[in-house]
Amino acid sequence: MHPLLAVASLAVVLATVASPARAQATAADSAGIRAAALDYIESWYAGDADRMTRALHPRLAKRIVRTPAGRESTLDEMGAETLIGYTRNGGGKRTPVALQRKEVRILDIFGGAASARVDAAQWVDYLQLARWNGEWKIVNVLWEMRP
Repeated sequence: MHPLLAVASLAVVLATVASPARAQATAADSAGIRAAALDYIESWYAGDADRMTRALHPRLAKRIVRTPAGRESTLDEMGAETLIGYTRNGGGKRTPVALQRKEVRILDIFGGAASARVDAAQWVDYLQLARWNGEWKIVNVLWEMRP
């Protein structure tokens, strides 16, 4: 085999292995991730439990680190059922419309995994999402209150 042909063949093989088609983010992926993030935050403000349910993986873990002055940190967490229940009970409906921030930034997408940031009224959520049965679902949320 000609050395140039061998190098070209190796380059094609390495490119195929290093960047499989499924790892390439598409416009549909971005749209699905953005839709899940907006379903999440907009449903909170609207008290729409069905829409919140649509955004979440059933085994969601939502966590926040709390560090009271002079004490050790604790990790508070809730699952999908608890968050859906809070939403159903009108959790975010008391937030005035003028304060209902819902800025979504997709931070990274690789294959069936993604991360996004939602800037909300009084907090910031970092979302980890997964393509689950063809739809983007929020699997984990780490959040922090604004000062």
